[in-house]
Formats: sequence, structure tokens, C-alpha cells
Amino acid sequence: MNPDIPDNATADQPPPPAGTPRPDGAPFMRVIKSYVLRAGRTGPGQARAYEQFGPQFLLNYDASQTLDTTAAFGRAAPLIMEIGFGMGGATAHIATVRPNDNFLCCEVHEPGVGALLKLVGEAGLQNIRIFRHDAVEVLDHMLPEGSLDGVHIFFPDPWHKTRHHKRRLIQTPFVNRLARHLKPGGYLHLATDWEPYAQQMLEVLSAEPLLKNTAAAGSDGYVPKPDYRPLTKFENRGIQLGHGVWDLVFVRA
Repeated sequence: MNPDIPDNATADQPPPPAGTPRPDGAPFMRVIKSYVLRAGRTGPGQARAYEQFGPQFLLNYDASQTLDTTAAFGRAAPLIMEIGFGMGGATAHIATVRPNDNFLCCEVHEPGVGALLKLVGEAGLQNIRIFRHDAVEVLDHMLPEGSLDGVHIFFPDPWHKTRHHKRRLIQTPFVNRLARHLKPGGYLHLATDWEPYAQQMLEVLSAEPLLKNTAAAGSDGYVPKPDYRPLTKFENRGIQLGHGVWDLVFVRA
């Protein structure tokens, strides 16, 4: 629980503006978070996955210690961080087709974590580890700058209403934080099916001096979907209805 956010804050009732006095007299301070908590029910299969596979694949958040990724995965390999993996289907697919990479996955929603644990356990995947914790705090306290070979953020909440745009994950301070955690040549891959958000993503990433767009010169700034990212059921349905999907891939200069 973040002490600077009141217990009754919801997606439709955000925390008060920075500087608003709290009941104890201290000011509320806005902080970047990589998620918004939503209701969800953990099914029996997901609960069993927590019990059966959690001890092997779940990592404990500890702000006092830098994560030893070689020990966590049992090997040294390129490290890709995924932020907000939903129910984990795409994550498990990517880890399957890229067995030589390690995937450090952050998600706060218990049903999604349980679903990915189930997929990982059933498929016998060894290259996934999961934090059920805010990715921003993992970045800040457990991963040094220049430690990531890649970052995946697929279909983050677009916050359609104009008054909610400030809640979007892809903002200048967060992108700078991600860029500083990438190794030289490391990449940031974003995808969204909401065109106004894609435009904002492109603007924010293009303005970050540590990043360089991999899109072809003279293009619209977006890239074709990389082969490793699968089409989700939702995405397939959207394509059939004529909706677009936009992928952006930038690299650390």
C-alpha cells in the first residue's frame, strides 16, 4: 500500500492533487505507478498454480537488495522486462519462441499472475520470473541502470477520456526511467490499439534523447509487428472490425 495514496482512491476517484493536506497534516505526493488496481477473482486453477509453481517462479520484492538475476534464473542471459502482462498468454508465447532470453515480468493483479504461473508450469518454461509488484518500484530499487536488454509494454490502459490522460503510463518521466535502465543497444517495445495513445507514445519516445526510433526513414514512425509478439484474441477481433494496432520499437543510443 502506498502511504501517499488514500485507501479509498479508485480509477474514477483519483488521489487529491499534490500538496493537498492529508488527515495527518502531511501533503499527498503524486508518484508514478505502473498500474491501476481493478477487481478480479482468482479461480481455483490459478490458486493451485500459486501453490504449485509460485515458490519456483515468483520473486519477492525487497527494496533493500539489488536483484541477482543470474541466481534468480539459474543462468546468465539477456534480460527482458515486461510490464503489465494481463493474463500472461502473450508472455508465455514470447518466452517459448525466445528460449535464450530471460523474462522478468511485473503484474500486480492476482488472477493474471496466477494465470501466467499456470501457463509457465504446464509448459515447463524456465526463462520466466514474476514480481507481483509495481514495476516502477522494482526498477527503482532492485534493478540498476543499464541492466536491461529490452522492455515490453503491450496494450497499457489508454485512459480514453481527456481528463484521464495524465494517468497514462507512457509519460516523459517514466520513459526516461526506462531508457536509463536499458543497456546501450537495448530496446523498448510498445504496442497499443488506441491511435491517439499511439500518437502520444510516439511523441514522448521521440523526445527522449537516450532513445532512437528503429522505424524506417520516411515512415510514420511505427514498425511492423515483430514476429515474436503474438496476435491476441482481442487484437484479432479488432483487426476483423478494421481497428488498427501500432507497434513502436526504440533502442537505447
